[in-house]
Amino acid sequence: MSSVDDRLAEIGLTVPPVPAPVAVYVPAVRTGSYVYTSGQLPLKDGQLLLTGKVGGEVSAEEAYDCARQCALNAIAAVKSQVELDSVVRVVKATVFVASTPDFTGQPGVANGASELFGAAFGDAGTHARSAVGVPVLPLDSPVEVELIVEVG
Repeated sequence: MSSVDDRLAEIGLTVPPVPAPVAVYVPAVRTGSYVYTSGQLPLKDGQLLLTGKVGGEVSAEEAYDCARQCALNAIAAVKSQVELDSVVRVVKATVFVASTPDFTGQPGVANGASELFGAAFGDAGTHARSAVGVPVLPLDSPVEVELIVEVG
């Protein structure tokens, strides 16, 4: 078990199998010293945790939990390419939040992902981030997360 797996176990989580792509792409690609993930949805056991817009059918707190699941799936995608302990740094996370036009709490939703990366990777989990409000995401998901990590 890697130290990342150990840190996740301390908070009651395990890295799941990589969710199957919902279209024609791969979950992650390694090029040189970087792994880029495709956008990861809040899938657990093959099902979306929730559907709908944040600020509408989905609360900010529920969306935070969705972002956390997306982040866990992004870690799984990274693990499909490299050993997790080879991650030198989480470089950038992009968090897309399908939200109502008046919802402005995208950064708080994105914290669900960012805090998980910190818990999993320690200091190496500190990253740059964009939290972007969008009108709709695949499968009517409320959140999608993509990740860039540097590996050694």
